Amino acid sequence: MTTADVHDVRDPELPGRLLVVERDALVPLLRDRPDVDFALPTAACPGWSVRDVLAHCSAALARVVEGRFEEGVFSPASNDRDIVERADWTNAQVVDELERGLTEAGPVIAKAGGALDGIALGEWVHAGDVREALGEPGAYAGAGLPEALRLLGWLTRERRHVPLHADLDDVDDPLRLGETAAPRPPARYIGDAATLVRLYAGRPVEEASYELVGVEAAELNLFG
Repeated sequence: MTTADVHDVRDPELPGRLLVVERDALVPLLRDRPDVDFALPTAACPGWSVRDVLAHCSAALARVVEGRFEEGVFSPASNDRDIVERADWTNAQVVDELERGLTEAGPVIAKAGGALDGIALGEWVHAGDVREALGEPGAYAGAGLPEALRLLGWLTRERRHVPLHADLDDVDDPLRLGETAAPRPPARYIGDAATLVRLYAGRPVEEASYELVGVEAAELNLFG
């Protein structure tokens, strides 16, 4: 990936591609895990188990596919209701719904003009939350990382986020994020891509090694 590859023009198919890549990586992993693993706590989402995160993800995608965007949707209270509504489901049923959503939501997001792009990135980040809780490698990285970084670049510019120049240890070329015409000079990040994703997603980075200059970590949180 090069800096020029991170376009300022929206790619409507990008969120769907990211979801499909994540489907192909995450769903087989989940189907191979015993039921006890679904009860493991997630450090990134205090109070939520692996199953709770998956139920939230599957419900959000079901809303996208079915076009259900009533008032208060995706609020903490709405998220909690979605989890409670699936309390009697088997873990396999939750994974089935998640797989359908990851498969079918892309075309709907593509037609939404950018309004739903953040959901795709959020789903990918939550997959990282699950991997971390399960002790699996590749949390906030893996096969979907190139697409996730492109989507992160687009979202941070679209939302006029703080400008940042990222020199990534594991990506050949620098990444430009945030508002391109911002009056403040770009902040600077040096470190690996997964830690950069953690910062933008508001995930813990206590044990990570990175350098951040010109901005506080809390300012990068895209979902806060």
